[in-house]
Amino acid sequence: MRLLWKLVILLPLINSCAGEGRFSRPIFIQEPQDVIFPLDLSRSEIILTCTANGYPSPHYRWKQNGTDIDFSMTYHYRLDGGSLAISSPRTDQDIGTYQCLATNPVGTILSRKAKLQFAYIEDFETKTRSTVSVREGQGVVLLCGPPPHFGDLSYAWTFNDNPLYVQEDTRRFVSQDTGNLYIAKVEPSDVGNYTCFVTNNEAHRSVQGPPTPLVQRTDGVMGEYEPKIEVRFPETIQAAKDSSVKLECFALGKVFLLEDGSLKICNVTRSDAGSYTCVATNQFGNGKSSGSLIVKERTVITIPPSKMDVTVGESIVLPCQVSHDPTMEVVFVWYFNGDVIDLKKGVAHFERIGGESVGDLMIRNIQLGHSGKYLCTVQTTLERLSAVADIIVRGPPGPPEDVKVEHISSTTSQLSWRPGPDNNSPIQIFTIQTRTPFSVGWQAVATVPEILNGQTYNATVVGLSPWVEYEFRVVAGNNIGIGEPSKPSELLRTKASVPIVAPVNINGGGGSRSELVITWESIPEELQNGEGFGYIVMFRPVGSTTWMKERVALVESSRFIYRNESIMPLSPFEVKVGVYNNEGEGSLSTVSIVYSGEDEPQLAPRGTSVQSFSASEMEVSWNAIAWNRNTGRVLGYEVLYWTDNSKESMIGKTRVSGNVTTKNITGLRANTIYFASVRAYNTAGTGPSSPPVNVTTKKSPPSQPPANIAWKLSNSKLCLNWEHVKTMENESEVLGYKILYRQNRQSKTHVLETNNTSAELLVPFEEDYLIEIRTVSDGGDGSSSEQIRIPKMSSLSSTGVQILKPSSQFLSMVGIFYCFAIQPLSR
Repeated sequence: MRLLWKLVILLPLINSCAGEGRFSRPIFIQEPQDVIFPLDLSRSEIILTCTANGYPSPHYRWKQNGTDIDFSMTYHYRLDGGSLAISSPRTDQDIGTYQCLATNPVGTILSRKAKLQFAYIEDFETKTRSTVSVREGQGVVLLCGPPPHFGDLSYAWTFNDNPLYVQEDTRRFVSQDTGNLYIAKVEPSDVGNYTCFVTNNEAHRSVQGPPTPLVQRTDGVMGEYEPKIEVRFPETIQAAKDSSVKLECFALGKVFLLEDGSLKICNVTRSDAGSYTCVATNQFGNGKSSGSLIVKERTVITIPPSKMDVTVGESIVLPCQVSHDPTMEVVFVWYFNGDVIDLKKGVAHFERIGGESVGDLMIRNIQLGHSGKYLCTVQTTLERLSAVADIIVRGPPGPPEDVKVEHISSTTSQLSWRPGPDNNSPIQIFTIQTRTPFSVGWQAVATVPEILNGQTYNATVVGLSPWVEYEFRVVAGNNIGIGEPSKPSELLRTKASVPIVAPVNINGGGGSRSELVITWESIPEELQNGEGFGYIVMFRPVGSTTWMKERVALVESSRFIYRNESIMPLSPFEVKVGVYNNEGEGSLSTVSIVYSGEDEPQLAPRGTSVQSFSASEMEVSWNAIAWNRNTGRVLGYEVLYWTDNSKESMIGKTRVSGNVTTKNITGLRANTIYFASVRAYNTAGTGPSSPPVNVTTKKSPPSQPPANIAWKLSNSKLCLNWEHVKTMENESEVLGYKILYRQNRQSKTHVLETNNTSAELLVPFEEDYLIEIRTVSDGGDGSSSEQIRIPKMSSLSSTGVQILKPSSQFLSMVGIFYCFAIQPLSR
């Protein structure tokens, strides 16, 4: 006998409204259930039910063993509403698991897995069974041996041609476990043919085996003997509290026997535990069969898993905790949508946590594919319990599908699309993005309507540029976030139109005499609006009423030159530039004033002079030119300089702009004659040069630094002393000295000048000071001494210590210091 467990699964109710203008995702009303179908030719169709609500009404698909059923390829399967009808079912192709999918524009739901199995029982083999020969009074067992089958069986026997089944009594017993017929003590009336009838209740079919002849032996009568237990109690049987237990017991000899050889205990309690003995007794003795009944506490799921609503990426724990008999081992097995969860393969997401009586399931980093039914089963040697929970994983929407361009004009495009899966959170908004060969990646575009809510599946994109290739994609968003974009639409070009963007930055000027040079910023390709693009240049002398018009056909052009001998230098022109293409002429720019080309300056600067400031620099000066249109405009001046009286060996050229009339030139050689000349320039070129002037640069500054520097510090007064620097013949004479000093931790340097070889500094020495001394000459500053570090007062003795920079020459000097007042140097 087998216990059948029925599991009722309650589907979650999702808040939705199917009223006009409101979409809701599908919700199952009926889901397919497990079916055991009898293989009976009288029944030719199986119906697996599936019904869902939703707005719009959902359409249905089915999967068999995980593969979509293609209804267009076979009439064996058909949809009856949402249910699946299987015609003329066959075990070789129809057995397996089935799932129903309900879909509308808001989303798709997947049903539980339903198993389809076929109950059957085959015919007995037709070969004749062997005769069973027994003596009168002997016990006998007739074997049934059922044929191959699937489903629960029940057994009965017939005797000879009697249509009635053999009735069980104290002498005859039919075991419902084995199907065997037991006769405790054969009597002459028992001789005949016995046939076993087997019924498969689920297959609705009964079969009968070949008859088994029972004959009586003629070699005597079986003597009386004590009972022999043939159907025995198990040695140990376990039962849960409140369950029912049947212990079969039947003895051969005479399966004074009690009225019933079997013992049935209903609603087992702890007090029913113990040893049970089946005793068969007659006047010759008795037979015994003993077994122990162990009663266990029932297993109860105390904390079952419950429905959860989570966001993709979260981690959750599904509880499954039980109370059970402490002597019983419990085994937890989790199922997801009907399939066993392999915790070894699913280690990235699934993990069993808890102790012996805790079967909690942790799902880490939960994904959209983890939505569904989770079944926790608890198994012991006596019981099998289960509890189910629905998990809804919500995430950003999936990519929209089937993005199509329905119509495209020069500046607009009409799009349509279908929503992708909402991933358990209703779509709230759509965004259209576009990409062109000129854009940097995908960019959002303006649409009509401006806001595309979750129930909008078409829109008009506006603000496009004519004659540009566009591709579009759609992105959906919900409360969780923005989803993946759709696949791009096909690449299409907008229609051409007259260009509307006029050139900007209209400028020009320069060029040669009798030329009008006009320039502008070229229009980028994405704004040219069609083929045959070019520029229209219009110009006229200021004061004229007639425009001259020229076309520039090259699309990359940004410059036009008009030549006419009658154009006077620096004549002002009104200029505007427009655009055109094969569709017609477009916009014109605003008017700009552009001057024609000019002559080079006709006059040379006067009053040119030059003077040397040091060994490496000189200054050139001149008088500005008073110019007019006849003498040529002056934009600035160009200074030329060289080292001999021939310009062919010119070594330098530099420019100044505007009315600047001096230029300092550096980087020259010492004690060298330099010639210089100045000329004016404008856009046409340079004018005549002034007569050259010359100057000799100063000799080089002294190359030797001050040496043998000594110092003495008393309070805040620092006395310095050093040797006079003697110069070489090619060096400028020493005119004085510069003392550069700064605090050790500061960058600001102070400078004092003196024409003596000693100096006194009055500074607060709160920090170390760094001091260096360099020569001063007409040729410039000479070399600096090495830096001298003067320690702060706190590091010296209280009386002041004289510290000298060591030098073999200086050690021979008298160690007396004189401090002189510092006087400014004169040149």
